[in-house]
Amino acid sequence: MDNTRTQDTFSQLNQEKILKIMNMVKNKEVSIEGALRLAQKEVYAEKDSHDLLTGSQFNFSIYKYKHYRWQKRILQIDFNTKTIFNIEKGIIKKQFPFSQVKACEDTERRRFSIVFHGRQDYELEAVSLDDKRKIIYLLSRVIQSNLYKRPAETCSGRPAECDVVHEGLLDLQQNTFTSTEWVKYLVQLREGELTLYCIGLGGKNETADPMTNRIDLSGGDVTVSKENGCSTFSIQTKEHNYLFRIPFTVQNNRPEDVSKLQNEWVLLIERYCQLCKDASLPQEGSQGCTSSEVDYEDFTVPLNEQKEEALYLDVSSTTASLNESSSPHTKPAEGEEALASPALPLSISKAEVPPAPPALLQGYSLSPSTKRTKAFHWDVVPCDKIQKSVWGSCEPSKRKIDVSRLCDQFQIQDTAIVLGNEPSVNQHIMLDQKVAHNFNIFLKSFRVKPSELKEKLYIIHEESGGLTDEQITALRRYMPTPKDAERYQSFKGSPSELHVVDQFMLEMCKIPYLGQRLDLLLTLRELPQSMRDLEPLINQKIQASKQLQSSQKFVGVLEYVLAIGNHLNEKAGKQKVKGFRLSSLTKLPLLRGKERTFTLLHALVEQIFLHEPDLAKFSHELTEFEAVSDASVKGLSAEVDVLKKELENIIQCRRLIKPKTIKAAPQESQFCRELKDLIQKYEGDLSQLSKRCDEMKKLYSNILVKFGEPQDLDSEELFGWISSFISEFRKACAEVMP
Repeated sequence: MDNTRTQDTFSQLNQEKILKIMNMVKNKEVSIEGALRLAQKEVYAEKDSHDLLTGSQFNFSIYKYKHYRWQKRILQIDFNTKTIFNIEKGIIKKQFPFSQVKACEDTERRRFSIVFHGRQDYELEAVSLDDKRKIIYLLSRVIQSNLYKRPAETCSGRPAECDVVHEGLLDLQQNTFTSTEWVKYLVQLREGELTLYCIGLGGKNETADPMTNRIDLSGGDVTVSKENGCSTFSIQTKEHNYLFRIPFTVQNNRPEDVSKLQNEWVLLIERYCQLCKDASLPQEGSQGCTSSEVDYEDFTVPLNEQKEEALYLDVSSTTASLNESSSPHTKPAEGEEALASPALPLSISKAEVPPAPPALLQGYSLSPSTKRTKAFHWDVVPCDKIQKSVWGSCEPSKRKIDVSRLCDQFQIQDTAIVLGNEPSVNQHIMLDQKVAHNFNIFLKSFRVKPSELKEKLYIIHEESGGLTDEQITALRRYMPTPKDAERYQSFKGSPSELHVVDQFMLEMCKIPYLGQRLDLLLTLRELPQSMRDLEPLINQKIQASKQLQSSQKFVGVLEYVLAIGNHLNEKAGKQKVKGFRLSSLTKLPLLRGKERTFTLLHALVEQIFLHEPDLAKFSHELTEFEAVSDASVKGLSAEVDVLKKELENIIQCRRLIKPKTIKAAPQESQFCRELKDLIQKYEGDLSQLSKRCDEMKKLYSNILVKFGEPQDLDSEELFGWISSFISEFRKACAEVMP
């Protein structure tokens, strides 16, 4: 064992933890190497707690298996919005609320799966074991909060810690192609999971991350049972069967002691499996429902409004009103006064209409002779955001509108409204059989001899004779585990006697920092291309924000919308508002006039052409919204954050593999010089990109303030609303002014 490495590890622990581990060595519960692994586990746990619990949004570069290939993505776990995002080149492809996460399955090497309620699992691969450990750590906190209704974050927005219920040393049976062996683990029981830290390996692979596995108990389908004898018990999950054994130690050297520990483990695991099973049962009303988009005017009128409107309707005719039917799902617009009971679907007939309460009429100051109009149900800007936004200085009163034209199109017709519900090779292979089979398939197309592999790792670019991106990616997937390294390093025969799979694995075990070297090469290839892809997308968002910030004509159009909407709502017996959210722009084409082809958007175009035709050219000031990209500020920021991490990994890897002696091989020295030059270039390029990203975020934040929008609103939605409005406005212009 490296004494320096041991001292560095133990120096990071407090005295209590050091004493605990030393006592385990004294009692012969663990070996010296096992003690080092325990210490490493504690260091990693503290590092995770410090690094991960001081933030609330985490970005990881991952690979997702789709269409028979692995595609690079950004996995963002956001504890602010309690959402997991799948991002590709700044585009949010998918988003899942924390409540949809059912379990997380830790599989071999860098792979893991996220299990969701009601949808297909996500099979993912982390770029490193360190990232995989962090991702699973965060997902376990998400699952924890889902199962036991505990808050997923503290008051500061950080994910909550998960307490250890029980822990101890257990042997886990592991079967290989050639033998069955027991490997020692430190096992910790938490609510919803068992965490296993491997401490029984020889530890000859100095680059290996301490092996960590998790057995998920949250699926509700886990069983635990005692096996033959007083020392063993098994845990059966959907995919695996784990056989554990209570180890004999100085402290537990009698059968009754071992049996007592066995009972304790089995009872505790059974208890928490049952808790998880109970928690996973569907709760009444927990399933959300979605519906297809309906016409704007399909809304449920609150009961009091139904009565009120019925006072002024001629209920003798019903045919013409069918196009004005209502859906029972739309909520009253934000900012309206709640007058009475919840909205109910009713079928109003003349005999059923009750007399109107006098107080209701006085509240609106309306008389039966008043011509009522349809209301525009817009999304209202909260009062606390008005002052700092454009709405604070907005002057809709200076925008002239033709009131008679509006009333003619949008007054409620003298017809009744009917409201209601709508419906292999024979040669012996040392490697695990499944892994060996897949690795052998890859090697058939890999035109590199085992002895040439190390030299290839010193060539950065493919065109200079280096490995291809696909070859690097494949080799990373078949990296030898610490257990593989122990097995191959104990081999004493001639490599030529081995199968080609074993020859490659043996050679890979000999290469120091192999995983870091492969990660380094792949990142060096991908980083410049990623920066080139992101730069125009970030620039587009910057220009779009600048145009939106400076466009006076767009503000003028918004003032017309505000004036028209307030006029209609006043005639409909509703209050005026000072500002509306930009999402309301998408509702303009959905409110129809007496002519089914004439909408409120057409009315807006008419009023603008009648009074201020120059405002109709507002889109000339917003050219970046002609074909707005799907990339968002949130997604692009996550991409840049991951690129910074990748560059930092390159710098750390360079320090790790830098020659320790002056007499380095020429090829190695050349590689280090090229690497140094590339790092300097990438640092400059990424610094510029990062500055542009910060500018983009600041400008977009100003836009949200200007229009009174919430700060967590993603640009994909906001810019999409504006882009759609511009497109629909032009269509309406062509129809109104052919």
